[in-house]
Amino acid sequence: MKAIQSICVYCGSSPGNGDSYMQAGRDLGRAISSSGINLIYGGGIRGVMGAVASGAREAGGKVTGIIPRFLMDKEATQSALRDLDELIITDNMHQRKHLMFEKSDAFVALPGGLGTVEEIVEIMTWAQLGHHLKPMVFCNIGGFWNPMLTLLDHMAREGFIHTAHRVKPIVADSGEEAVRSILDAAAGLRANDGKAAIIEQM
Repeated sequence: MKAIQSICVYCGSSPGNGDSYMQAGRDLGRAISSSGINLIYGGGIRGVMGAVASGAREAGGKVTGIIPRFLMDKEATQSALRDLDELIITDNMHQRKHLMFEKSDAFVALPGGLGTVEEIVEIMTWAQLGHHLKPMVFCNIGGFWNPMLTLLDHMAREGFIHTAHRVKPIVADSGEEAVRSILDAAAGLRANDGKAAIIEQM
C-alpha cells in the first residue's frame, strides 16, 4: 500500500447537540493537515463538515471539497467554496461518492446522520468484497458510534458478514488518534506487501 496522502472524512452537515462534535471536527481537520495529509470531504461549510474543513485550513493544509450541484446552496455558499484549494462539482451523489473514494487513501467517519452512515457502510461493503484495503476509522466521539459497532459485531456473530476479516474498521476516540491509527495501519500494510513480494521471489 502506498503512503497516506489524503484522508476522506464523512460527517454531518449539522452541528449535533452540544459543542463536542464541532470541536472534534476541528481537531480532526487540524490533525490531518498537521500530518501533511490532504483533506477530502463533502464540500459543505455547515455543521461538523464545515468544522473539519476550517480546522484543516487553519493548520495550513490542502482541502478538496466534492459536492453535488444541487447541494451547493444548501450546504455551502459560492464565496466559501472559493476558499477551498480544490472544488469538484458533481452531477449527483453517486459521482460524489465515487470521486471521494478514488481520491482518498483512508476514510474517517465522524458523528453524522443517515448520509454519513451510508457512506462509511458502503466503503466497508467494498472492503468486504475485496475492492480495497484502505484504512477505515470510526471516530467515536463520546461513544457516538457504539450502537453501530455493536450492530457490526452482531451481524458478524450471526453469520451475515461472511468475510469479517476484511471488515475491521479502526475505532478511535479523537481526531489525533484517528490519524495516528491510519498511519500505523498503512505502515503495517506496506510491511506485509514487502513480505509477500519476498515470498513470491523465493
